[in-house]
Amino acid sequence: MVFFAYAMRRVDCPTCGVRVEKIPWGDGKKQTTNTYAWFIAHWANLLSWQEVARQFQTSWGTVWRCLEHAVEWGRANMPLEGITAIGKDEIARSKGHKYITLVYQIAGTHKRLLWVAENRTEESIRGFFDWLNPTRSRIIEFVCSDMWKPYLKVINEKASQAVQVFDRFHIMTHFSKAIDEVRASEARVLAERNQGHVMKHSRWLVLKRPENLTDKQSCKLKDLMKMNLKTIKAYLLKEQFNLLWEYSSPHWAGVFLKSWTFRAMRSRIEPIKKGAKMIRRHEGLILNWFRAKGEISNGVVEGMNGKGRVCTKRAYGFRTFRGIQIALYHALGDLPTPEFTHRFW
Repeated sequence: MVFFAYAMRRVDCPTCGVRVEKIPWGDGKKQTTNTYAWFIAHWANLLSWQEVARQFQTSWGTVWRCLEHAVEWGRANMPLEGITAIGKDEIARSKGHKYITLVYQIAGTHKRLLWVAENRTEESIRGFFDWLNPTRSRIIEFVCSDMWKPYLKVINEKASQAVQVFDRFHIMTHFSKAIDEVRASEARVLAERNQGHVMKHSRWLVLKRPENLTDKQSCKLKDLMKMNLKTIKAYLLKEQFNLLWEYSSPHWAGVFLKSWTFRAMRSRIEPIKKGAKMIRRHEGLILNWFRAKGEISNGVVEGMNGKGRVCTKRAYGFRTFRGIQIALYHALGDLPTPEFTHRFW
């Protein structure tokens, strides 16, 4: 083991106060050299932080400080040119509806995490555009997001020239929740009539895609189809709505939407009618999905979100939002690293 001791020179300036000599191998009062910090940060991408501390005989706190150093340097030196398409989403930080807002670059030279903010409010997304600055915000061409109104308001204000695209996943999630609500309500009514067995084990029959059903589930669904159930009517309307994504023309997709919402409003199923009203309110933004088809893909957002959830699960022990933020930037930010004379990995 090698120890290196160096007493940095200090100057007590009458104007500036006490100033400490700047050294090339370290920053400020940090007890680790810059090269060692980058070495630890590299291994923290491959192993858990606790395992890195164990393998290199250091403390978890030292690993944390090394990662913070790497993230701060990377964020200060990351290239921000050519960001033309972004995707926004949120993931749960912990129980109790505590969320983290994430903004990704989903097209261009990089596909990476750009911004992490606490909660999902106007301030969460506004901070991203303030960080990006107005000049870069004006070259954004596509924004892929969900229907959360605070986000839509800020996007219209900060990047009004961008085409807003509602991604397919979030739209279909609304219908899955509506069908589940109808199923649960109808199951309670049947249970009161001593017919609860009819809807028993039926939840995933109507929530899963038909091609993903097992043989047993397919047979059970066929039996339910023979009955005059509101759940089955809602299920068929959802499956009909799925045909929307097969269109390539925004015009004919709009014709299909008008026809489908007309049938949905006449279904007398309140959760489905609520979904149809939502579709009518956001019809223009939904059709942008077809205008942007081939230009951007929400699959990037969902893939990054999956990795982000792994990071947050590994970070459940963190007591502060800052810890989760550093973990997400380090894992998903595609941050640059400085040039070194030697590589140790």
